[in-house]
Amino acid sequence: MTVQLLHVSDLHFGGLADIQQVEALEKMIPDLRPDAVVLSGDLSQRARYGEFQRARAFVSVATQTAPVHVIPGNHDVQWWTRPLIPFAPRPRYGKYVRYFGEDLRPTLTVPGAIIASALTSHGVAWGSLTFRLRDLAVKGHLPKAEIERVRQLFAAAPPDQARVLVVHHNVLRGDISRRMGLARWRQAQRRIAASGAEVVLCGHDHQEGAELLDGRVVVSTAGTLCRRSRGGRPSCFNFVTIEPTAVHITFFRWDAERSRFRASDTYAFARAGRQSPAQQVQVAG
Repeated sequence: MTVQLLHVSDLHFGGLADIQQVEALEKMIPDLRPDAVVLSGDLSQRARYGEFQRARAFVSVATQTAPVHVIPGNHDVQWWTRPLIPFAPRPRYGKYVRYFGEDLRPTLTVPGAIIASALTSHGVAWGSLTFRLRDLAVKGHLPKAEIERVRQLFAAAPPDQARVLVVHHNVLRGDISRRMGLARWRQAQRRIAASGAEVVLCGHDHQEGAELLDGRVVVSTAGTLCRRSRGGRPSCFNFVTIEPTAVHITFFRWDAERSRFRASDTYAFARAGRQSPAQQVQVAG
């Protein structure tokens, strides 16, 4: 069975969002006909009520076409309310929860795939502390308990379902930024590779990417639809197609002259365990 996922990240509703691009995407969703829409965090810029209200409106539009899987990013966390207090996390996510529900780690099952998420956006937390002040509430971390819960979900799923993991922070180093989104990233990568995930959907770095982790886990990193695209690149979202033997990731880049998104590069990967060795091939661009 083929599964198609519309992967969007880092909308940053607020002062940075490009509303023309957002509205263009809203109009495209029915034509793309995805089986699910995945928003991998940073819906807001400053975790304000108005920003979440607009993000909720986007989700409502997308839901008319397909189920929506949404998780919080580091910008969606009110980290300044209770920094470094592990037993009082609720205020940090209070506004997000009001608009998107209590489950910060949702799981969505569609025909052909199980989509599970792990929370990597914890605000100022022990697991992601850094000596760089600019990273104080930016870095994410992947606790062992998070990935163990995901591993159990994947282990219990029927064998014919594709295993898709959603996190906010980029799990591979950004080509332009040269930065890892996760603290203790080597440990995080090992945990993801051992979780049973076949495909990872993430964002955070504001640059699109399609790569392999550990030679077998396909990683789709969505760009951003805000005015801070990495390196001045056009805004971009990803369309992920999971087939029985392969995974295809197509970048839809913003065409400013025509004021619309257009399909650009497509990358193809063999699904681990179905074809060996795993391969990455750029098939169009």
